[in-house]
Amino acid sequence: MTADYKYDYLIIGAGIMGMTIAYELINTKPGISIAILEKESDVGKHASGRNSGVLHAGFYYTPDSLKALFTKDGNRLMKEFCKSHGLNINECGKVVVAKNRMELESLYELERRGRKNGVELKLISEKELYQIEPNARTFKKALHSPTTATVNPLEVCLKLKNVLAEKGVKFFFDNKYLSNYKNRIRTNHCTIDAGYVINAAGLYADHIAKDFGFANQYTIIPFKGRYLKYTGKDAPIKTNIYPVPDLKNPFLGVHYTLTSIKEIKIGPTAMPAFWRENYKGFSRFNINEFLEIIFFETQLFLRNSFNFRNLAWNELKKRNKKYFSALAMNLVWKANAKKFDQWLPSGIRAQLLNKKTFNLEMDFIMEGDHQSLHILNAVSPAFTCSFSLAKYIVREKLKLQKIDQIDKVSSVA
Repeated sequence: MTADYKYDYLIIGAGIMGMTIAYELINTKPGISIAILEKESDVGKHASGRNSGVLHAGFYYTPDSLKALFTKDGNRLMKEFCKSHGLNINECGKVVVAKNRMELESLYELERRGRKNGVELKLISEKELYQIEPNARTFKKALHSPTTATVNPLEVCLKLKNVLAEKGVKFFFDNKYLSNYKNRIRTNHCTIDAGYVINAAGLYADHIAKDFGFANQYTIIPFKGRYLKYTGKDAPIKTNIYPVPDLKNPFLGVHYTLTSIKEIKIGPTAMPAFWRENYKGFSRFNINEFLEIIFFETQLFLRNSFNFRNLAWNELKKRNKKYFSALAMNLVWKANAKKFDQWLPSGIRAQLLNKKTFNLEMDFIMEGDHQSLHILNAVSPAFTCSFSLAKYIVREKLKLQKIDQIDKVSSVA
């Protein structure tokens, strides 16, 4: 039997990574046929449309990492895309503050990383901090990142969808991936033959990768991120304020974010979730996912990998608004904690766990061959990095410069 459709490239997942890869593909080699498969009714329904919208500068990451390689340029390219399409950008910058002498050492380490990564970054005094953000509180020193900015992530995703559609990229919404046989992809509505498959499925990237023979040592553990919105009529901050993070895990701690429209929120949490789309209540509950994730989270608890017991307990306490807002109050001189009173929609971080080491993977991870590529750990700052990372994937992983040697197949309606 013939497939319902044929495409040169089939991308699974209409999040920011799937769409920026399509964008880079179609711009690098106009005329190739590209389809994007998405189980939801529109783009950006999961992490890509639910993240903080912060465009990171690139100083958190060790210089030998892919995150360090792509964040600086990704920041620039995302800003260029937003400006060229009239999207909101709040170029308010960011400060990172310390609460004691011990945290100063980590602050200095961040400054060293930023310098090695070529990021515009300055170690500043308390007096200089006051000039930038009078309400931020620190111990002796702080870091100022002028290139950090915020955008509306869902707005970016929707614009990117329209741009891709105008360039001839076909979206298959409400089409859930079911199986693969020799690059013939079966969904709940059709079959598609693909010259090459790119798996950018986020929370389900590991499951799909296993159908192609990859990701055998990995599984995704979901972490729920929630923010509290400030509903006061005043504006207690004018820039993003972050604490010094624990550099041993991939979470940045509770911080202040000034959104693209200058609303203020604090967060996020990093609560262990119990199934992959555990956004609210028992919505999208999946018993098989629940049992699998409980198994791995129990192992993490018993082994206390990356201090998981303390992390889980502290995250559980953040369900209490008073406790949650109190963490943010440590970063500023004054703010009305009671006005942080509106929970924003949850997001789920698709965090890759190495089943052999029981460590959370800190960097982007991809596996693939001549038939498929699987983006397994597209966690923060993947949104910031997306355009830059997509360029790398297309040029270095897919070797698109050799595309003329591949026989094109045309889309069949």
